[in-house]
Amino acid sequence: MDIALFGASGSIGQRILKEAHNRGHRVTVIARNAGRIDGVPAVKGDVLDAFSIAAAVEGHHVVISAVGPRPGEDPQMVPRAAAALIEGVKEAGRLKGNLPRLLIVGGAGSLEVEPGVLLLDTPQFPREWKAIALAHRDALEIYRQSDIDWTYFSPAIFIEPGQRTGKYRVGGDQVLMDSKGQSRISAEDYAVAMIDEVEIPKLRRRRVTIAY
Repeated sequence: MDIALFGASGSIGQRILKEAHNRGHRVTVIARNAGRIDGVPAVKGDVLDAFSIAAAVEGHHVVISAVGPRPGEDPQMVPRAAAALIEGVKEAGRLKGNLPRLLIVGGAGSLEVEPGVLLLDTPQFPREWKAIALAHRDALEIYRQSDIDWTYFSPAIFIEPGQRTGKYRVGGDQVLMDSKGQSRISAEDYAVAMIDEVEIPKLRRRRVTIAY
């Protein structure tokens, strides 16, 4: 598969890039500053500009967005990026006659802890994470209203670098807990789940959550 990847320099993006490469996929890294990311040449592209996105992803089968705000950047860049990615992917499809799929690294804050109650609205949710969680929630609604082929991957509550086991569970809009009452996933196994979906699409036009 030909994959266009935004956000390859981030913690999760790095692992998605590695997983895709290890499985033999061709990955084009797209970044604001062309150069090299993890030894891979990067093509210049702006995730907030639909025309820039279209030019960069034209001809690819799948577009993966692992972008997030840089330190000090307004978290609202996340929903702005969502709108630009949708339009950019549609424009790329018009140019090439083949509409790429869009897979998104999302947030966990918009998951439900019980019917109608979002994780980000619980008293235990860290205040310092609230703004970015709200931004990811808003972006999810933008994807839901679009007419493209998208999949939004919410991680477990806790996601961090760890071991690649190749094992994970897929849920929907509710937080997934393990047998110990924990919601967690390694960044490596989250990447496994995403590239599995690249190879065998099963989760089209929906939000899913990935956890152990």
